[in-house]
Parts: sequence; structure tokens; C-alpha cells
Amino acid sequence: MSPPLPADAVTRCPWPKDDALYVAYHDEEWGVPEYDDRALYEKLVLDGFQAGLSWITILRKRENFRRAFDGFVPEKIARYRPAKIERLMGDAGIVRNRAKIEGTVLSAKAWLNVMEKGPGFSKLLWDFVGGKPKVNHHKSIRQIPDETPISRAMSKELAQRGFKFCGPTIVYAFMQATGMVNDHLITCHRHDAVQKLGKKI
Repeated sequence: MSPPLPADAVTRCPWPKDDALYVAYHDEEWGVPEYDDRALYEKLVLDGFQAGLSWITILRKRENFRRAFDGFVPEKIARYRPAKIERLMGDAGIVRNRAKIEGTVLSAKAWLNVMEKGPGFSKLLWDFVGGKPKVNHHKSIRQIPDETPISRAMSKELAQRGFKFCGPTIVYAFMQATGMVNDHLITCHRHDAVQKLGKKI
């Protein structure tokens, strides 16, 4: 993958500012449609860990999270025992929040249930937007909502299925990150690029 363009080379959404890691995330990941069941679980969990923190904090710790949580393989996480939880609570490389760590395990069990009994995690989520990204045309970051009727409906469904830390604001941030909604500003060089990546599942 080619390196992201310098912060001042193109017009971007304003939130990455000039942080190289944030710019790379904006240019390469944010808003790109994600359809992989496991990857969607990872992204939902990390957005849950973000609650009360900034996303850049989680992004800087993401590789530590992946190491600590066995690559975010739900089948492994669902089998975590109390001793593993305690080891995670002692891991300075991640966010040591017991409720969020235990919620990750419960969400893994919920993920397995969705995969085993249907309809599958990706299909469950993408059906809320008709199987393809919802493309917005915001001119200003002030126009972007914190949550929407769709994120509230998705949040309710996830909670009913046993997922944790999936409130409507977290879910909307998750939808933005995974390309279920394209919230790049229309002036951003990534708006049209990610729009072309959408597909029906």
C-alpha cells in the first residue's frame, strides 16, 4: 500500500490534522467498506474501548490490543477464563477497563451465536443499510451527526443479541469507520474514492 499523501498535499476531513498515524488511518481505512465478519467484530470492540477516550488513543494501542486479544479471533476470546482477564488487566499496552475487557468476551460469545444460528455478523449489520454504503454529502464536520435512527436500531439489535458497549453513538462511529456510511466531507479527496468501493453483499 502506498504511503498517504502529506497532510498539506490534498484536502481532507479536518479531524486527522497533521498526525501521521491519523492521516494514514483516514486515507487508507476510514470509510472503506468492510464485509469480513471477524474484522467487523474487531472494529466494533475497539470502538467500544474508545468510549470516553479519543480514537487516536485506541489507534496508537491497536497493535497491542491485537496481540493481547489473540488477533481478535472471537472463537478464542469466547473461551477466555478469569485468569486471562486478570492478565489483560495487568497489560499496560491496552486500555485496562474490566467492564470493557469482560464485554469483549461477552461480545465474542454473541458473535459466535450470530454466526452459528444466522444470519452471520456481516449480513446482520449490512442489512441495516440495505447491503451497500449510505453516501452522505456533508460540507462541514458540524453537519455530521453523533447518531442516527439506523445506528439506534442497530445498537438495539446488537444489545438484544448480547453485544456490549454498542450504544448508538459508538455504533455510528463504527458505521463510519467500516464504510456502512460515507461521512467523508464532499471536499475530502477520499469521499469519491470510498464511494466507488461499495458493493452489495
